[in-house]
Amino acid sequence: MPKRSSSKPDVNEMAASILAKAIGEFSETSATGDKNPAAVALGRMGGLKGGKARAKSLSPSKRAQIAKKAAQARWSRKK
Repeated sequence: MPKRSSSKPDVNEMAASILAKAIGEFSETSATGDKNPAAVALGRMGGLKGGKARAKSLSPSKRAQIAKKAAQARWSRKK
C-alpha cells in the first residue's frame, strides 16, 4: 500500500532536503511537492474565478439570503 500524505516524513529525506537547501542545490520538483505543473495551473485558473463566477450566477435575493445567514452565524458566536 502506498504511503499516505498524512504519514510522518522520512527523517533521512528531510535531512537530505535541508542539506540541499543549505548548500544551494534546491530542486524545483521538491518545491512543488512533485505535483504536475499543468494540473497546478488548471486548478489555479479555476480557483481564481470561482467566487466571482458564483456571485455572478446567483440572483440578488439569493446573495442577500446567503449574506444574512453568514452575518447571523458570525454574530451568534460566543466569545
